[in-house]
Amino acid sequence: MSRKPKSSLHARNFPSAREEAAAHRLPSRYSGPESSYRLAFTDTAFLLQEDLRPVRMQLELLKPEMVQRERGIDATVVVFGSARIKAPELAQQLLDQAQADGDAQAVARARQALKLSRHYVEARRFAELVTRASHELAQPLAVVTGGGPGIMEAGNRGALDAGGPSVGLNIVLPHEEEPNPYITPELCFRFHYFAMRKMHFLMRAVALVCFPGGFGTLDELFEVLTLTQTRKVHKRPILLFDREFWTSLIDFEHLVHTGMIGAQDLQLFHYVETAEEAWELLQRELGIDAETGAA
Repeated sequence: MSRKPKSSLHARNFPSAREEAAAHRLPSRYSGPESSYRLAFTDTAFLLQEDLRPVRMQLELLKPEMVQRERGIDATVVVFGSARIKAPELAQQLLDQAQADGDAQAVARARQALKLSRHYVEARRFAELVTRASHELAQPLAVVTGGGPGIMEAGNRGALDAGGPSVGLNIVLPHEEEPNPYITPELCFRFHYFAMRKMHFLMRAVALVCFPGGFGTLDELFEVLTLTQTRKVHKRPILLFDREFWTSLIDFEHLVHTGMIGAQDLQLFHYVETAEEAWELLQRELGIDAETGAA
């Protein structure tokens, strides 16, 4: 049975931008880089001009939004943490090499890296727990990371271990490496603007989990705390892994004592030590039944 042609009543009146771009041919006289003959949306030189920054920011907001919507990513658990924390096997290799070389400073650094590698294990395990449980949820949860190495890699890796998708929100940096190899390829994004990247961390987040980290991790953590404190975002569970690290780094009690924050602001976050503890806490906070997985 032959398929009937599409009714002219439903046919497009105008060619699509894709069709126009494919059919667009530049006459040789107007093919030079200085020519203004190109279609505006195919003219990279035009799109990269200073005055087009608002348009580029809008594109960075729209592209991940549209792709995630198409892929059914509606609720996310965001995993923050240092790009410098290594997987245990790699940390052990560095220690073995440093000891073989007899470099005392390198040995000290490698021992510290091996000690911190436990966070890689917990981040990977946590992402696996979330993703496995998500298979039973009416509204699945997807792990989101910054897409790089370290804790970010561990988060994406754990989701892949559990056979689920995960998102990577990479950003262009002078020393940026390639995205870690565990991100779902269709959900691996790259940003120019930090502001747009931060928007996407929060737009679908139902929980935010922060492992030890440096400037970038602190920036992301305090952005979330500030937005939550000022009620610019819906209050979501914020989990800090490793109480000893965070209380040594930031004296939150001193902020209360000096009146910089209120005592109630200490309730904006929770300390956790293990992946299992973190997931149990999220189940309670999000109202997820531990036995059935129902939300």
